[in-house]
Amino acid sequence: MIFKFMKSSKSLDILNRRIITCRKCPRLVAWREETARIGKPAFAGQTYWARPLPGFGDVQARVMVVGLAPAAHGGNRTGRVFTGDRSGEWLYRALYRAAFANQPQSLSKNDGLKLKNAYVTAVVRCAPPANKPLPEERENCLPYLVEELKLMTHVRVIVTLGAFAWNGVLRAFRALGEKTTPRPKFAHGAEVKIGRYRLLGSYHPSQQNTFTGKLTEKMLDEIFKRAAK
Repeated sequence: MIFKFMKSSKSLDILNRRIITCRKCPRLVAWREETARIGKPAFAGQTYWARPLPGFGDVQARVMVVGLAPAAHGGNRTGRVFTGDRSGEWLYRALYRAAFANQPQSLSKNDGLKLKNAYVTAVVRCAPPANKPLPEERENCLPYLVEELKLMTHVRVIVTLGAFAWNGVLRAFRALGEKTTPRPKFAHGAEVKIGRYRLLGSYHPSQQNTFTGKLTEKMLDEIFKRAAK
């Protein structure tokens, strides 16, 4: 069992190195690098990551959290998914309250954050303009999510943050040979069993959703309570 874990962990490391060096999408490469060059006054003097983002967390996790893509001044700056932006603040506080994280803050790659039984990733690995990846960019990235699912054999529950992530995971399921018809519809709180996985839908913790009250901390907590069960 230990050997199997080590082999899986090594394979995941190899996959993450491939992700980090990916340059398949010219538009996304240009955007992530231009964003890093211009920066933001609040982060003056900081060196941006400006590369694709691998997943983060416990490689033996039974719960996987899937988002849309890195934020231009969040993960694209810090080098860790959902780190350094408001959406990440909401997500990791919820993971902490559900006992998946050792601390509620996610500020930088070296802040001491560790996840237990949870792994956070995204459908698209580069920050897209206006947070809207093109269909061909999603398809270029999708094999990485498929490979993560193949390697992370303990995963049983997948929490998708938003409709884009929900649909991306369904596409990954189809690539794995899982039956996804009739196609389940996304909704906050939607739950469906597909193969060995249980798919849970949640609104994305974007400012658009959290500022308007469309998503509350209580609503997000309920999703992770269900995931934990």
